[in-house]
Amino acid sequence: MREEVLVVDDEPQMLIAVNETLRRSGYAVTTAGSGMEALNRLREKFFSLVVTDMRMPEVSGMDLLRRIKNLAPQVPVVLLTAYGTVQNAVDAMREGAYDYLLKPFSAEALEDVVRRALDSGEPGKGRAPHTIITQDAEFARTIELATHAAGSAATILIEAESGTGKELLARMIHDRSPRRNGPFVAVNCAALPENLLESELFGFEKGAFTGAGTSKAGKFELAEGGTLLLDEIGEMAPILQAKLLRVLQEKEVDRIGGRAPVPINVRVIATTNRDLHELSLRGEFRQDLYYRLNVVRLGIPPLRERSGDIPLLTDFFCKRYGRSGREDLEVSPEAAALLCNHPWPGNVRELENAIQRAATLCQGAVIEPGDLFLSAPGDAVTPQPGAGSEADGGELGISAGLTMREMEKRLIRQTLASTGGNRTHAARSLGISLRTLRNKLNEFGLQDRSANSAQAMASF
Repeated sequence: MREEVLVVDDEPQMLIAVNETLRRSGYAVTTAGSGMEALNRLREKFFSLVVTDMRMPEVSGMDLLRRIKNLAPQVPVVLLTAYGTVQNAVDAMREGAYDYLLKPFSAEALEDVVRRALDSGEPGKGRAPHTIITQDAEFARTIELATHAAGSAATILIEAESGTGKELLARMIHDRSPRRNGPFVAVNCAALPENLLESELFGFEKGAFTGAGTSKAGKFELAEGGTLLLDEIGEMAPILQAKLLRVLQEKEVDRIGGRAPVPINVRVIATTNRDLHELSLRGEFRQDLYYRLNVVRLGIPPLRERSGDIPLLTDFFCKRYGRSGREDLEVSPEAAALLCNHPWPGNVRELENAIQRAATLCQGAVIEPGDLFLSAPGDAVTPQPGAGSEADGGELGISAGLTMREMEKRLIRQTLASTGGNRTHAARSLGISLRTLRNKLNEFGLQDRSANSAQAMASF
């Protein structure tokens, strides 16, 4: 199901440009030439996102934002604004807008903010982007700890591989915190060069540097009363690390070119796909900043270590990407086995992309192996510790040097994953009795991961 986006602007050329950009990105777009027309569209159907100009006659972008929050408070709103209305856009964000773009903007900037806004939306009609699905005992403990930490003001560090759902977990913490009615602002520290990241985080005053034609509030100020997510914090330059440390300690920011610090009340969550402790020991990340961030540390297991989640996630993505007008999308047993045995170096993000691609390409209502276009295990994949070639058992993560006990444990785990956790089928595939399999699960401590009753789904 394609995401429905409503684009509102009284300038015809801007309306056409935004429409074409978003349609090329795969979104279903409806346009409105005024705020009043937009309100009529919103009463007719559900939209996953509204992108609106700030300055319009009769019903302005600010008016439209307030009415949208009354009509459909779960729908995120992105504002398009010129320099002259930046402060109004900042005020609008404090009233619930997701973000704003300064005109003129690039197609890439528009696509990025729309993607992030859609990922941030609360569950709406036909979609549930804020759903964490797991039956893995370790991940369930992480969610439980995150829920307890959400009620505090403590800084949180989430360390996990790319694609595991770090931002989703951060949003869950925000949604379950006392700050849930405040803004959630995300900044990708790896996506911006040092000078741009500094102005993006801390803001700047008019005339602070060439091109600074107006003052701009930074992300810390925009997140006032809410949560600021510093994504991929391990990529931040040392000089910005020092400035960030001061912000966390003093609870105030200094705009570039500013005369006085600005007090802030923001909860910071940092994420990284690197080992910050190891980086700090090597002098590549400030130790004092590491300890300031690492008040509560959360980890997310990679998908290859929670293969029992693959069937659950596959079903979830099939429901999300099944084409309208067709019966529910399903996965054949052969395709399901292929999914369960894939190493997923890109984790949940890679699985989602695979299902979305298959949903687009498959001819019927059942995804077959040929629709997935998955590389064979080991192809263009960074080998994991202990993984060998396919001939040596690399498909199971088994290689020379492992003990028989470890190989047996991995074989049982993979077989259970390929059967979707069905112990009877797994025992039959392994050529052992169900009782023997149960004994082995107890022996290897795999009970929590394989038990059918362990499924837990946290939706919010």
